[in-house]
Amino acid sequence: MAFAEYAQLDGVGLADLVRRKQVAPAELVETCIELIEKHNPRLNAVIHRMDDMARQAAKSVAAGPLQGVPFLLKDIGAHCAGAPYWAGSKVLKGYVPDHDTELTRRFKRAGLIICGKTNTPEFGFDSSTEPDLFGATRNPWDTGRTAGGSSGGSAAAVAAGIVPIAHANDGGGSIRIPAAACGLVGLKPTRLRNPWGPDAGDVAFGLAVEHVVTRSVRDSAAVLDATAGDEIGMPYAPPGKERPFLEEAGREPGRLRIAFTTAAMAGDPVDPECVAATRQVARLLEDLGHFVEEEAPRFADTDRTAANDLFKILASALNAANMIEFEKLTGRPSRLEDVEISSRACIEYGRTLTAIDLIQAVNRMHRIGRVMARFLQKYDILLTPSLAAPPIPLGHLAPRNPDLDGHIRNIFGFAAFTPLANVSGQPAISLPLNQSAGGLPVGAHFTARFGEEGLLFRLAAQLEATQPWADRHPASYG
Repeated sequence: MAFAEYAQLDGVGLADLVRRKQVAPAELVETCIELIEKHNPRLNAVIHRMDDMARQAAKSVAAGPLQGVPFLLKDIGAHCAGAPYWAGSKVLKGYVPDHDTELTRRFKRAGLIICGKTNTPEFGFDSSTEPDLFGATRNPWDTGRTAGGSSGGSAAAVAAGIVPIAHANDGGGSIRIPAAACGLVGLKPTRLRNPWGPDAGDVAFGLAVEHVVTRSVRDSAAVLDATAGDEIGMPYAPPGKERPFLEEAGREPGRLRIAFTTAAMAGDPVDPECVAATRQVARLLEDLGHFVEEEAPRFADTDRTAANDLFKILASALNAANMIEFEKLTGRPSRLEDVEISSRACIEYGRTLTAIDLIQAVNRMHRIGRVMARFLQKYDILLTPSLAAPPIPLGHLAPRNPDLDGHIRNIFGFAAFTPLANVSGQPAISLPLNQSAGGLPVGAHFTARFGEEGLLFRLAAQLEATQPWADRHPASYG
C-alpha cells in the first residue's frame, strides 16, 4: 500500500478497505513496519517493535470494527503477553507479562493489530516524554520540541502517520497533553469508562483512565465503542451510553450552553497564542449557534493549587506502592538508585505519607469534583486552552529535578488546564483546531458532564466538519 494513501486514511477508513477486500491486513502491517523504520530514527516514538507478532496476528485478525488496522501500545498501563513492559524505568528490566490486560484483549477483539510499544516518561510522571532509559521522543512538527507526555510516543507516531490510532492513558492530562502538542484528537473518557483489570480495579482513586490518541473524531468514538464497558470485579462504573459513540459522532449536538475561560486554575501564565486560539474557537462556536459566555468554576482559594497538591500526594503514594509491586513482578529488590532523580524524590516523599494524608487528599479531590459538577449543571461544556503554551523545547521538562515541588510546578505550568477533568472524573477532549504563528499545533479543550462522552463526540464532529484538520500534516510526514 502506498505510504501517502495509508497516511490519508483514518482507522475506520482502513478497516473499511479491509472489509471490502481492497487491502489485506498483512499489507497494512508491512506498511506500518516500513514507516517505523523510516520515521522512528528521527522521532524515537517506538521503543519495542513487535514485527513478528504483528505479522502472525494479521493472518487471523478478528473481524471487528477496526479489522486489520495497525496499532501501537503505550508501554505503561495495558499489558501484552510476551512483550516486555518497562514503564520507562530500569526497575522493570526483564519483566515480560504472561497475560493480556482486559483492555488489550478488547483492542484485539476490535481487530487492531499491535505492531509495537511506544515511549513514555518513567512511570508516566511527566508532561513530556524524555525518559533516561530510552531518550526523548521528538515532535514531528518540530523535532526540537516536546511531543507531550506521558503518551508522547503514541502521539508522535500517530502524528507522523505511522499508525492512525495508538493506545494512551491519562492521569493528569497524558492523553490530551500530547494530543494538543502533536495536533491530534485526544479524549479522556469518564472515570473508569475503560477497564484496568485484571491487575487493577482503578488507578490513583480514579484519576487515571485508559483510551487512545487518533487523527479523527470517529476513530476515537469507534475505539471507545469497542473497549468501554463493565469488567468483572470493577469497583464502580460510569453511567451507560444512550447509543453507540460512533453514532453520536454523526449526530448534531443541538444548541449548547458553553462557558469558556483562558485563565488557569492555579494562576499560571498562559501564552497569548493559546489565549487567542481559545477566543477564536469561542467565536466559532457562537457562529455555529451555541450560547457562549466567558465564565469559570469558582474554587475556594485553598483549592486553586489543588492539582499540584493532589498530584504530589497521590502520584507519590502510587509510585511508592508500585515499587513494592515491581519487586513481586521482577523477583528482585526495587532500588531507588535505579530510578530517575524526579521519580526518586516522588517515591521518597510517598514513603513519608500517612493514611490520613491520603484520605484528606481524596476528600479534597471529591470536593473539587462537586464544584465542577455543579458548574456543569448550568453549562453543557467548559472550553479552555488545552495547554498553557504551544509545544515547548525538549529539556525544559526533563526528569532531572530533585525538587519534587518544582518538578510538579513545571509539569502543571505547561499542562495547566488538563488535570481538572482527572480530579472531577469528567470526560474531556482536546481538538487540533488551531496552529501557532510558527506552525505548531494549538489545541482546544472541552469538558462535559460525568458520563457524557456522547455530547463531546457530537460537538467534536461538528467542529471537525466546520474547521477540518485532516489534511494538516507535519512536514515530511503524511
